[in-house]
Amino acid sequence: MGSTKISTSQAKGTSRRSGLWFVVAAGVIAAVVGLFLIYQGSVNPKPTNAEATSTVYDVGSPGIGEAAPDFALPATEGNTVNLSDYSGESTLLYFHEGLGCQPCWDQIRDLEMAPAILQKAGIDSLVTITSGPVDLIAQKMADDGLGSVALADTDLDVSRGYEANKYGMMGDSRNGHTFILVGPDGTIQWRADYGGAPNYTMYVPVQQLMKDLEAGRVS
Repeated sequence: MGSTKISTSQAKGTSRRSGLWFVVAAGVIAAVVGLFLIYQGSVNPKPTNAEATSTVYDVGSPGIGEAAPDFALPATEGNTVNLSDYSGESTLLYFHEGLGCQPCWDQIRDLEMAPAILQKAGIDSLVTITSGPVDLIAQKMADDGLGSVALADTDLDVSRGYEANKYGMMGDSRNGHTFILVGPDGTIQWRADYGGAPNYTMYVPVQQLMKDLEAGRVS
């Protein structure tokens, strides 16, 4: 039986067609991958440096260099706490939205879990302040296993004095996410109101918080 022979020209033609199909297929795949990456970029845009580091914040009044207004508020432990009780210490006040804002309580948890970081930053005490009935705040602290000083500013009288209710997503009816460092002499050394527009930040990583404090602190 005779064998079938393919001419050299036919073989070359077949090779060229195979190569062409490979190039076309590779181009289609590249286009599909490119479109997918563009789509992913539009759906999950890469955060800007400001968004990634949470360093965007306002500075309300009273601000750095001003005397921190004294206050007396009921604590979840059943006693009354005055700011003047912390005279001679560097005290970090944390005004937060409170009940219904889980990231706010997570913020307290993470601060409590970083005593060495706070000590390195020269912070002696952490005092948290939010609106709401003192018994409900106490229950939330217990539920989350938190042990910081927690004060109830139910009518926002103290918060208004610090303008901590001006930087949040709830208008002026609740606090936002404000940190104020009060020095040993009662003077405000640093302030950051994170909760205002446009980001309405309700949680700041502790390391970033300390970086912001270090960068903006005036002793």
